[in-house]
This record gives sequence, C-alpha cells and structure tokens, in this order.
Amino acid sequence: MMEITDAEFKRLVKFMYDNFGINLAAKRVLVQGRLGNMLRDRNFKSYGEYLDAVENDKTGAEVTTILNKLTTNHTFFMREPEHYTFMKDVVLPYMTKVCKDHILRIWSAACSSGEEVYTMAMLIDQYFGAEKAKWDTRILATDISQNVIGKAKAGIYLEEGMKGLSNEWKSRYFNKLSDGSYEICQGIKDEVIFKTFNLMDPMPDKYKAKPFDLIFCRNVMIYFDQPTKQALVNRFYDVVKPGGYFFIGHAESINRQDTKFEYIKPAIYRRPSEK
Repeated sequence: MMEITDAEFKRLVKFMYDNFGINLAAKRVLVQGRLGNMLRDRNFKSYGEYLDAVENDKTGAEVTTILNKLTTNHTFFMREPEHYTFMKDVVLPYMTKVCKDHILRIWSAACSSGEEVYTMAMLIDQYFGAEKAKWDTRILATDISQNVIGKAKAGIYLEEGMKGLSNEWKSRYFNKLSDGSYEICQGIKDEVIFKTFNLMDPMPDKYKAKPFDLIFCRNVMIYFDQPTKQALVNRFYDVVKPGGYFFIGHAESINRQDTKFEYIKPAIYRRPSEK
C-alpha cells in the first residue's frame, strides 16, 4: 500500500477541513486504507500528485471521489427509532396545528443514501392518511456526496438494512425486485427533493426566508471539531422556525451553554417559540 508522507497527510487534512469541515487529523490509517489502493490503480505516484489532481479538477469529479472514499455512509431504515416516535407523537401534531398554509417544511441535512428521509416520508404518509392530499409534505434531502444522492434517488435497498421496518411498511411502500432487493415505491420517492449541499457553505437566503419546521442532521457532526460544529449549529438555528425542532445523532452532543436551541431530550432540540 502506498505510504503517505507527513507533509502530504498535513496537506490532505487541511484540504478536507478547510473545504468541508471534516477533521481527519487522527485518521492517518483510515486515509491510507481508503485511498492507497485507488491511487495505485490509477497510477498516481504519490498522494501529493493525487492532491494536485483533486485541487486542479474543475469538474468536481475528483472532489466527489475523495469525499466518497473518506466519509462513512453506513445507515439503515428506522435508525435511532426514538426520533421517529417523537416525530409522530409530538412534532407532527404540533406542525399540523401551527402550519396554517398546510405546508410542512422538513430538511434531512445529511441524507446519505436515503434511508432516513424515506423513513420520514413513510411516517408522514401513515400519520396523515387520507388527509395527506390537503398538505404539501415534500421533504428536502441534501448531502455533500453526489454518489450517495444518486443511490438515494434510485431508492434500491438490501433487505438487511430494512430490519427496523414492519412487514406492513415493506409491503405497502416497497416493490421487491428479482434479485431480492427492494425499491421504494414511486409515491414515496415523489415526496423527496434531493440536492447536493455542503454544510460548510452559507445557508441559502431562501432557507432563511422560509425556515424549516424540522431539521434532521444526524451522525455527521462527529467528523467536526467543536468550533466547526458550533458554527454549523448556529447556522441551523437561523433557518429553523420559532417553535421548530432540530434532531442530531445520539452519538453527538451540543454544548447547551453555547447554543440558543432549547434542550428537549437526548439528541432533540427546539428553537424557542416567539412570545
């Protein structure tokens, strides 16, 4: 396996942190394990030569490749089920009461390959039932990786990642394919708007003009150091409606002294309502 020099590793760490907020300073073995064989197969003579290619590529293809290699996209349906229970029992009843325009504004901010956002869409479909036709319940789903966005749009999953789903949901919302995998039904696919977005970028003005009732940003801030994480949480706060909710992963935490979000319960926060 190709060895990375100290200078090359320092350069790669700086590139990933400056552009994406991802801190790889303690991940040297992971970097070599995930990039070494690829560099050899593509005939790069060094990590430095590869980083030159990444930084000089104007198409974005090399950046997408390095992101896909160095970030983990392990997820499954109904992950951290307490969030979905709280969404069904607390958040959706609240939203149906206060959203007078019958538009739910929900954002899955690190949607990975789609399991999270499709779980949300199925839950909303079941919650509203026949009343759903009166509502705009489409969910915004973003990720930095074009590769996983492509997988999410395809909506095809192996059965092992669906263990958290009931048989009723499997039969109602999925079509079983000839190879044994499952494809999410078109009706649920149509409920999700997928886009690429780098969470290190400023929030778009339209997000501030029409803020969200609920944002999921789970298991992505584990890559960030405290200043980067705090800055991101502050940006999220600015695009959540007063009274709206913000969910993070159970392995993550927010310093309660440094945020304007109210702590509700583990991994669930809320922007205070306007008085």
